[in-house]
Amino acid sequence: MKKKILQAATFTLFLHSFAGWFYIAENAVFHPETLAWGLTHFAPWPREDTFGIFCFAISIISLFIFMLLRDEK
Repeated sequence: MKKKILQAATFTLFLHSFAGWFYIAENAVFHPETLAWGLTHFAPWPREDTFGIFCFAISIISLFIFMLLRDEK
């Protein structure tokens, strides 16, 4: 049961962090001048480019963990 929960959590983390990276990557194509801006107007950090880097790293790590936990048939 714990393994299934961990698998679901890591796959969900992968999907959402990859979506965050993809959003920033698309934004870099169409609006590259905004990459140095803050992600939100409430705080100067994280910037859009920093958020993209974190999302990409988290997606790689979480997919790696998911693949390790996956049942081999």
